[in-house]
Amino acid sequence: MPKLTLTPRHRYLARFHPKRVPHMFADVLILGAGIAGVRAALEVDPSLRVVVVTKDRIDLSNSAWAQGGIAGVLDPSDRIEDHAADTISTGAGLCDEAIVSAVVEAAPQLIRELESYGAIFDQIDGHIALTMEGGHSHPRVAHALGDATGKEVMRALINTIRGVETVEIWEQTFTIDLLTCEGACRGALVWNADHGKTFVWAKQTILATGGAGRLYRETTNPDIATADGHAAAFRAGAELRDMEMMQFHPTVLYIAGSSRHLISEAVRGEGAHLVDSTGHRFMGDYDERLELAPRDVVSRAITSRMEETRHPCVYLDLRHIDREKVSHRFPNIGQVCREFGLDLAHDLIPVRPGAHYMIGGLTIDDKGRTTLPGLWAAGEATSSGLHGANRLASNSLLEGLYFGRLCGLHASEDAVSVGDEYQILPLESAWEEAGAEDDELNLSDLQNSLSSIMWRNVGIRRDAQGLQQAARQVDFWDRYVSSREFDSVEGWELQNMLLTARLMIASADQRTESRGVHYRSDFPEMDADQAAHVSIVSADAE
Repeated sequence: MPKLTLTPRHRYLARFHPKRVPHMFADVLILGAGIAGVRAALEVDPSLRVVVVTKDRIDLSNSAWAQGGIAGVLDPSDRIEDHAADTISTGAGLCDEAIVSAVVEAAPQLIRELESYGAIFDQIDGHIALTMEGGHSHPRVAHALGDATGKEVMRALINTIRGVETVEIWEQTFTIDLLTCEGACRGALVWNADHGKTFVWAKQTILATGGAGRLYRETTNPDIATADGHAAAFRAGAELRDMEMMQFHPTVLYIAGSSRHLISEAVRGEGAHLVDSTGHRFMGDYDERLELAPRDVVSRAITSRMEETRHPCVYLDLRHIDREKVSHRFPNIGQVCREFGLDLAHDLIPVRPGAHYMIGGLTIDDKGRTTLPGLWAAGEATSSGLHGANRLASNSLLEGLYFGRLCGLHASEDAVSVGDEYQILPLESAWEEAGAEDDELNLSDLQNSLSSIMWRNVGIRRDAQGLQQAARQVDFWDRYVSSREFDSVEGWELQNMLLTARLMIASADQRTESRGVHYRSDFPEMDADQAAHVSIVSADAE
């Protein structure tokens, strides 16, 4: 497919002058403290200074929210080849088979490595317990704390990283932009409430900023998932691809007026049924794999059933599963349900789909290198070739571990080769005065409006008319929001989300077929001639 170009309103979100901003120096700068960022930090040569920047607390990330587990071949009756085949089949023709093979082959070692860092996985008869999830042909998903795998894995990794003397962790610090000079990344401009703006000059920079789920009204993601890394990298000139590929999780707890809570894929893996408002178990009407069909299939089936029944949700039914098993296997989900007066083992649990995982992101090679020299990337902010057009359940933490380790290793090698000479570059960001004050805008209203139109027009189903309507509206909002200079995280997040929304809409409009998580109701069939990535880059970079 032809490469798309799009022009950001400004190269930098904030104006600055190097004589008026403090300067800090790192050998390796890591942006993001989820599983990819922390694992990268653990791989850096201990002789180097590492700075890890995270915009909230280090224990708050999409990784920490992950429920299901980590996929890997740990059962002797399972095969690496089958894990690869399941991944490729789910990826609908866009997986890089060499990347898939490398990642799934490394999976068992990476899971054992987590144990060495102190992660405690659930056990059966002295072995790691394994469960089924949608799209897998064999039970191979390792889990912890029943249904809080990410929380346990991140606990172990964070405890380990806190003991590394050469690693500094800057919490509550927002990355405004990547710094570039002569076509290479030189670090980042960051901000926190105590010090204001700071230049962090780095020999190598690793971007692991996570996803973009807050672009959608219905989402499983925490409030921090605002696509900051996607937008900053695009402004800096890095290539992004597959931005139309947002994965929607089929089962999000739906209680009107409350925040949304993920109901793990593993619930269906343990035998839960999906029924509609009439009590009919409907997945057999859509796919022979029933509730264990891939997420895109289940999400579309639920959406269709909601429309047919004119009901705002469907229901998970666990009443046929042993109560003790439900309680032991899903303690955290059970607790969330109890807060709303629901008994997970006894009641029908109302669910509907929500935005869950951003498959698209920075184009990276097999070592985690982006198209921008000096910049590496790992995790949900990337398009690595592992997921293709649809991510196989529980391959996300695995990807973060695999590419986080590689980024840390290779960025470290490059930083060592540079030597100890630092250079403060004469970078300056100056643009015309804003025509209006930023406090004239209701940022919450704008974000809610953006997430609503993305849900309606760029959600589980898309068509040309809806995409064009969304493009016009988002472009209008972006024009007047991005003409302003903000001095708050909320303002910068909104600017990042508007830019990323433009990238997603343009990419979705370009792909005139249905493939994986991208479903075009006006082009409902897969087109073999479009079995390629949609890449997009800043017109200024071109």
